[in-house]
Amino acid sequence: MSQNYRVGLIVPSSNTTMETEIPAMLQARQQIKPEETFTFHSARMRMQQVNPEELKKMDVESDRCAVELSDARCDVLAYACLVAIMCQGPGYHEISEERLEKATAENGGPAPIVSSAGALIEGIKTIGAKKVSIITPYMKPLTNTVIEYLNAAGIEVIDSISLEVADNLEVGRLDPENLIGHADRLNITGADAVVLSACVQMPSLPAIQRVEDRLGLPVLSAGVATVYKILKQLDLKTDVPNAGHLLSGKF
Repeated sequence: MSQNYRVGLIVPSSNTTMETEIPAMLQARQQIKPEETFTFHSARMRMQQVNPEELKKMDVESDRCAVELSDARCDVLAYACLVAIMCQGPGYHEISEERLEKATAENGGPAPIVSSAGALIEGIKTIGAKKVSIITPYMKPLTNTVIEYLNAAGIEVIDSISLEVADNLEVGRLDPENLIGHADRLNITGADAVVLSACVQMPSLPAIQRVEDRLGLPVLSAGVATVYKILKQLDLKTDVPNAGHLLSGKF
C-alpha cells in the first residue's frame, strides 16, 4: 500500500538549495522504497545577506510561514536556516520548534517541526560523534557563532573552514565539487565526523558520500541531518542511497 507524505519547507527567500537537495534525497529514497512518496510545499521568509541583523528579522516571519504551510495540512515542517536559529543563542532551536508547532496546532493543522539547527545536533549525536570538523560558507564571526552553539550542545569543533560568502544567492551557487578539496584541508585529527556543509544553502549532496569514502570518517551536512529528522518524525526508515553514514539506515 502506497503512502504519500507532504513535507513543508520554511525557506529563506534567497535560498535555492533546500528545495533542491531535500527533495533529491527523498526522491532517491523512492528507488528503494517506491511505496513511500513525498511532495514538497514551501513558504518563504525575506533574507538576502547572511548577517545577524537580517537573520533575526527573518526569523520573525517563520511563524507566518508555519501557519501558511499548516493550511496545506503538511505531515512535517522543516525550518531551513541553521544560522538564523543559532545566532539567537544556545538552545534556541527548541524554543523555535515549540513555538512553530504551537502555531500549526492553533491553525487546526498540527505538524511536527524540524529545524536544521536541531537536526544537525541530533544527527551528530546519533552517529556517536563528540568531536567534529566543519565547513561553512559564512563570514568567520558567524562560523564562530555556530561553533559556540555546537559547544553549548556538548559537541567540540576540532577545526573549521569559513568560505566567507555573505551574499546568500552566491552561497547557493558554490560548486559542491570544491568541497572535496576543502575537506582535504580540514584538520580531522581526533574528529569523529565531518560536517561538510553547516548550512542548508551551501550545496554539498554530490560530495557527501565521496568525501566520506575519501576520509574514512562519517560525513554529514545540515541538509542530510534535516532529512534524517524528517524521516524520524514521519516514523520511516532512515535510508537514502549515497548520502553518508547518518542516512545509511543504521540509525
